[in-house]
Amino acid sequence: MPSQGAQRFDAIGMEYGLEKPRIGVIVGGSLSKGLVVRLEASQNIEDLAVGRYVVVRGSRGQFFCMITDVLLDSTNPEIQSNPPDISNRFLRDVYIGTAAYGRISIQPMLSIENDERGKKVPRPVKTIPGHFTEVHNATVGDVNAVFGAEDDDHFNVSSPLELSTVNINLDLNRLEERSIGVFGKSGTGKSFLTRLLLAGVIAHDKASCLIFDMHNDYGGAVKHEGGGQAKGLVDVVGHARVAVFSLDPESALRRNANPDHHVTLPYSAIEPEDLAMLRETMNLSDAMIDAAYLLHKRWGPDCISRLIRAEMEEFDALEESSNARAGTLKALQRRVERFERWDFLREEAAEDSIAEIMRALAGGKSVVLEFGRYGTSLEAYILVANYLTRRIHEQYVDRMERALGDRAEEPRQLLIVIEEAHKFLDPRIADQTIFGIIAREMRKFNVTLLVVDQRPSGIDEEVMSQIGTRVTALLDNERDINAVLTGISGASSLREVLARLETRQQAIILGHAVPMPVVIRTRDYDERFYQAMQAQITGMPLGSGDGRGGGPPSLSKDRSSRRL
Repeated sequence: MPSQGAQRFDAIGMEYGLEKPRIGVIVGGSLSKGLVVRLEASQNIEDLAVGRYVVVRGSRGQFFCMITDVLLDSTNPEIQSNPPDISNRFLRDVYIGTAAYGRISIQPMLSIENDERGKKVPRPVKTIPGHFTEVHNATVGDVNAVFGAEDDDHFNVSSPLELSTVNINLDLNRLEERSIGVFGKSGTGKSFLTRLLLAGVIAHDKASCLIFDMHNDYGGAVKHEGGGQAKGLVDVVGHARVAVFSLDPESALRRNANPDHHVTLPYSAIEPEDLAMLRETMNLSDAMIDAAYLLHKRWGPDCISRLIRAEMEEFDALEESSNARAGTLKALQRRVERFERWDFLREEAAEDSIAEIMRALAGGKSVVLEFGRYGTSLEAYILVANYLTRRIHEQYVDRMERALGDRAEEPRQLLIVIEEAHKFLDPRIADQTIFGIIAREMRKFNVTLLVVDQRPSGIDEEVMSQIGTRVTALLDNERDINAVLTGISGASSLREVLARLETRQQAIILGHAVPMPVVIRTRDYDERFYQAMQAQITGMPLGSGDGRGGGPPSLSKDRSSRRL
């Protein structure tokens, strides 16, 4: 273990960017497979961990690298079969670092070069340093040169491993430009990661968010698995920026929640496209889906409520006048009768909930749609999310086309958050669903997705390729790891890093919002974070961020009235 003096030097060096003794030298490797570093005899191999950053001081610049593997090696293979007696201190010192030594594999991520003004600028790696080039642990200055400083466009989401005094800042403009993925196996804190990202986007006023809250995780306070409570988005960023809609008033009452609106939907709003999304969860055959389209054509918007009440005689009559079989219609009826269990579906809705949600989004607010007890029904979640998103898609396309390139008239940037994303983006249906369309095409209409899932391998490959930023906690399934790393440069070296993350508060961020893949310890979601978000909000009126179009003109006349 390093001495107390060495540990103190490490801490001071990281804080002030002082040069540290080298940890080793380059002895081999390649640009594609990474570099091999032989460690100094004085370097304790246990102080080096996969995912940590090191810097290689080349002759023409610096190379910012990540440790991807740690190995033990020896000059003589017989040492492994016949290890020496190291109880003798002298023999131990002779062997360690000479005949037996440590190696690490490092992957160059960026080259740090000075521009014409002498400022350090990160650039893509196109070459590698030569033999025996010195390798050092990364300092605070090295990391800051890559990830920049926190400001109105950059959000502090975390710190790199073993550099707790350094911030990893996401470029929020690039984050919301393309769809986002939050992945990880069950129990790794995906909801907390998502809440952290959403709080940053909303506090910096970069987009309005529509959050389909399956398990009531985002609007109000939730319990930590280790005990205690974490604030919801309403408490962190305030009612002026977040509105809560609920499908289940009884659940809200039990949780002492006070939603802004109770959502009801009429049966007449359900269309065959919505049923097609439920093909797998409700076990609907192709014949049943075809029958649903036939009924909608024959009976009009009231076809679902009429189907639930229909008698066998009506099915027989339809069989005689069309190619639909009465048995198929009866089977479809039995499945659709499940909708009667959901109190939010009515013959006639009391108010137009879609209009209320769109009004909130257009006014610069984000919307959390809580499902209450219906969140345990995947069928209800898919039906409502698909129903709302299809209509929002229609309105956004219409508004963008009417804007004719005038950015002031374009709809505000919208981020749609869905959980259990593989159910919406399965390869068999992704090219037909509204979520697949949004992932592939809607960026130009100011709509992107934030997908949360523990099974990224279940998401269509084409859709995964459109996810710009991927925030990934621990995954241990090989197919899921492959799916997350698809299209990522240096994926082979990141595989080991991803598989060895801890189960809590660790993740790897890849893609559009960061200049290079980065392994992080996520920021604590605590009082300090809440205060930081409030400080950000206090200095930025609602609608003043680059949300690509604001709300209606009336919302932008008096900016002072919209301060919290």
